[in-house]
Amino acid sequence: MTRVFGDPVDVWVTDGRPARFVWRERLYTVRRVLEHWVTTRDWWREQEPESDVTGEREFWRVEATPDREIGVYELRYDAVSDAWTLSRVWD
Repeated sequence: MTRVFGDPVDVWVTDGRPARFVWRERLYTVRRVLEHWVTTRDWWREQEPESDVTGEREFWRVEATPDREIGVYELRYDAVSDAWTLSRVWD
């Protein structure tokens, strides 16, 4: 089962990949990257698109754990806002 969130998270990156993140005041350690892909923003929906910004969003599906229990999490990095979001969690 997938749950959709959209919560902001703090992410530490090592070698260009997420290594740790904080979600709901808990520190998660990334054990393995399962998938990584890049999409472009919906530029046609924005009122004032910036021409010098690519508007890319990077998605990382990772296995991570705050303790012994491993879960699957989808992290999204938005280049325009320079912000990370936890977009999905799999049970």
